Amino acid sequence: MFDVGFSELLLVGLVALVVLGPERLPGAVRTAGLWIGRIKRSFSAIKAEVEREIGADEIRRQLHNEQILELEREMKAMKQEILDPATKPASEPAKAEPAPTSQDTPRQP
Repeated sequence: MFDVGFSELLLVGLVALVVLGPERLPGAVRTAGLWIGRIKRSFSAIKAEVEREIGADEIRRQLHNEQILELEREMKAMKQEILDPATKPASEPAKAEPAPTSQDTPRQP
């Protein structure tokens, strides 16, 4: 993103040495390093959170797609069950009446 070469870094270092002086320069560099480290950690934490959310969204999307596929399979199975029995009664003979029970038959003396 930024093209910073050695000559630019050397120029920044010399300007900082002249402005801050040799006594305060090490403390300023240490403080700048701490702030840069905090900023990097914050950005990496935000990046990890975003990636985790993207991963969670992808998992949710896959689960939703699997649920839709399962519902489609169930719908096809139900449709097949509805269509198959509709064709079977036409080919099956009519049901016979149940055999009479002992209560239905007259008693003989």
